[in-house]
Amino acid sequence: MKNKIKAGIIGGAGYTGGETIRLLLHHPEVELIFIHSRSQAGAPITSVHTDLIGDTDLQFSDTLDESADVWFICLGHGDSKKFLETHRPPLSVRIIDLGNDFRLGDAVEGRSFVYGLPEMNREKIKPAFNIANPGCFATAIQLGLLPLASAGLLTEIHTTGITGSTGAGQKLQETTHFTWRANNISPYKALTHQHVAEINQSLRQLQADYHNALHFVPWRGDFTRGILVSSIVKTSLAFGEVSALYRKYYHHHSFTHVSDYVPDLKQVVNTNKCLIGLEMKDERLVIHSVIDNLLKGASGQAVQNMNLMFGLEERTGLNLKPIAF
Repeated sequence: MKNKIKAGIIGGAGYTGGETIRLLLHHPEVELIFIHSRSQAGAPITSVHTDLIGDTDLQFSDTLDESADVWFICLGHGDSKKFLETHRPPLSVRIIDLGNDFRLGDAVEGRSFVYGLPEMNREKIKPAFNIANPGCFATAIQLGLLPLASAGLLTEIHTTGITGSTGAGQKLQETTHFTWRANNISPYKALTHQHVAEINQSLRQLQADYHNALHFVPWRGDFTRGILVSSIVKTSLAFGEVSALYRKYYHHHSFTHVSDYVPDLKQVVNTNKCLIGLEMKDERLVIHSVIDNLLKGASGQAVQNMNLMFGLEERTGLNLKPIAF
């Protein structure tokens, strides 16, 4: 009998930790052997993630199992590097970090990280031992722009995007209160969002001479899950040429699809999909891209990366049903 991949989760009490638990519990090739949490050690998993009642009897642990094949680190931004500096697993333990600590090339304790966007770095991910999982907005924006960058066609970019409240994390904040968020929309971090740096890094990987500005204004939405992004670029291509370019680029990718229609959030929420819709007016191309911020934007993409690292079919454990309505 083939051995299953032994997986552990660091920071299992938050949103991305919870989503990673849900995916790995039902992954046919994975045995989830520990779920670490500093705040919930000793408590049943179901005391925090109550939807898992009947699915698991596991408890949160304050110890780490170094016999695992892979650790998923689901800590807050800035905490992953500190964690790996004080808890040093053998280099044989593969790391998939869902925070932003290693996305720009930082290393720690002899570990260097591959940027884990499969639609750009699939062949680099397969042999990697350490993956920096992309940010949620960064994933949605990049997937809308990669085909143009690969053809050397990117110019100045104007992007807006709206995200659900889970994108802010589980810790209660003023802007995540129901009474503030419901029936409300607001911009934040206009032109200064932390994901811009990793987006620019990726675009230059594909288009070395890309040094134009990416103008990004994010919005907080009055819903819990999902990201919808609209990017505007100037192009001399005809619409049919653009459509063919996008379809060719994503032809061999399992989760990113070019739609004949402008997509909406309910088509992708609860899935690892990205849907892309294209519109054009004169020489202005509008690229709409939608993802679930907790799945394709976090835990689902992390499991997709794990599948690639361990030689599994990319969709294994990720054939998920959208909410649809």
